[in-house]
Amino acid sequence: MNHLRIKAGKLAYDMIMDGGFNLDAVSAFFAPAAGPRWLVASGFDLTMMERRVLGRKRPVLLVGASAGAWRFAAWMQPEPRKSYHALMDAYIGMIYRRTDTPKTVLQSLIDIINAYLEDDALPFALENKRYRLAVITARSRNLVGSERHLIQQIGLGLCYLLNIFDRSFIFHFAERIVFYNGPKPPAFCLAEDFQGRFVPLSEVNFKSTVLASGAIPLVVAGVQNIYEAPYGVYRDGGLTDYHLTLNYAPRDGELTLFFHHQERIIPGWLDKRLTRRRPPEAILDNVLMVFPSEDFVAKLPCNKVPDRDDFKIYIDDPATRIRNWQKAVELSAPLGEQFLDLLENGGIRDVLERL
Repeated sequence: MNHLRIKAGKLAYDMIMDGGFNLDAVSAFFAPAAGPRWLVASGFDLTMMERRVLGRKRPVLLVGASAGAWRFAAWMQPEPRKSYHALMDAYIGMIYRRTDTPKTVLQSLIDIINAYLEDDALPFALENKRYRLAVITARSRNLVGSERHLIQQIGLGLCYLLNIFDRSFIFHFAERIVFYNGPKPPAFCLAEDFQGRFVPLSEVNFKSTVLASGAIPLVVAGVQNIYEAPYGVYRDGGLTDYHLTLNYAPRDGELTLFFHHQERIIPGWLDKRLTRRRPPEAILDNVLMVFPSEDFVAKLPCNKVPDRDDFKIYIDDPATRIRNWQKAVELSAPLGEQFLDLLENGGIRDVLERL
């Protein structure tokens, strides 16, 4: 049984149904700020990585925020499979306690970063010929930049209220900063509608950048003053770019591959309860989105994709959470092969839906 659903925007849909599609058309692979939900992407990631089906003719942009950036930082390493498994082991195995503070949680994330990103490997990662990395972070502004819990909470509350009226208000509280490697900035950073700044990745700021991209407001302390970047407090890139918000493959004939954990696409972190808030239709035209089917999710522990609530639910029983997450990874292992089988035998046209 196939456990995937596949949707495509207008241009991507026409390309696939006309029979002219192969993975060489993918110039960007996007990963959302998904928290623990990224674990169901692990089988897809590892298959795509090990089969080396992306970046055969030109470097592919790997772009993401938070957990998405963490995943792709592993792809960049000289031994990507080893790095990816080290990330999964460290991430699944981390244990939080009721006495934890944003500072102690930040230290836990630092330990994860150090477990899967080796300092000596970073020069090789930055010279990767197959992939280019773009990490989205949010430089906090105004009250959201405070490390005092109440002040930050008030700032996020104001941000949420203003965001209800117009998503552009988010940029008064969080500036999008994209860190990238390669000879020039990614094309999406140079587009007219891009709001934010971009900074080159280096050996010095690589780990800090990846860490900052996952620093969830109120839960994790921000990362201060990243080297070679604008002065300030950096937090989770999901504040500005939770799921899809930009066209990451703007050139004609190029597509963005997007493995998601659910059907709904939510632009920003504060849009989760705004059910009518969707990304602009134009940016979806060249997107190929893959996500687990309802039948697959029903087979996962507790009939759901792992999420951040699990930390609270199992705070006094971390062993059960760890077993559940490990089982989710085990069940997700075939998803990449299923996707490639659909491409190779032409079955993708039988299951493809319009996005």
